[in-house]
Amino acid sequence: MFDLAFTVDAQDTTTPLTLAIDQAVIAGWTGRDPVARDKHIAELEAIGIARPATTPIYYRVSARRLTTDDSIEVSGGNSSGEVEFVLIGWQGRIFVGLGSDHTDRKVETYSITVSKQMCDKVMAPVLWELEEVIDHWDRMILRAFATIGGARVLYQEGALDSMLAVAELVRGAFGDKGLPDGCAMFGGTFAAKGGIRPASRFEYELEDPVLKRVIRHAYDVIELPVLG
Repeated sequence: MFDLAFTVDAQDTTTPLTLAIDQAVIAGWTGRDPVARDKHIAELEAIGIARPATTPIYYRVSARRLTTDDSIEVSGGNSSGEVEFVLIGWQGRIFVGLGSDHTDRKVETYSITVSKQMCDKVMAPVLWELEEVIDHWDRMILRAFATIGGARVLYQEGALDSMLAVAELVRGAFGDKGLPDGCAMFGGTFAAKGGIRPASRFEYELEDPVLKRVIRHAYDVIELPVLG
């Protein structure tokens, strides 16, 4: 078990909530549109990363890789972030959060599973109740900005109508049992505008245009030297 502290934003009230996370899952290649999905696969192939064995695919990582910190340390300059929604099961309920599947791209060229374990997965410290947003789920927007060479650029953007629906995503990983309590599952991402590349800072958000609210988070990327 690994405890993470959040604030649940219920529109007119906020409530602190500490969740014991014992399972972390990174879902990959979760696009509804096969053209968009294949575009993301192609951009990974362009940097030497093999096609997935299945689509979607579900990678397990250590729950202790999850953090809400505002900076992470990585080995060398070959990693990058990916904005994703996150589903967390707790006492029969599902919360919706925001995370970055920060991944070592060099390691990814020889093992995607190992690469997922190499870097911290940074989550925003705010959650929404799934039941508050499920009726307009497809209208919500994921967006990321990256600071690259000192310039802040739009890195990723897309509406959730291009991703697998929540029920289908959960069923693909856990069948009819549903999302287990204590499980945090990242829901997949969009192709990067201009291609995958490292950044010194990663900012990301989940926008709800119906209830007019946004979850935002950001973190700095501190590169540690690789000496051999």
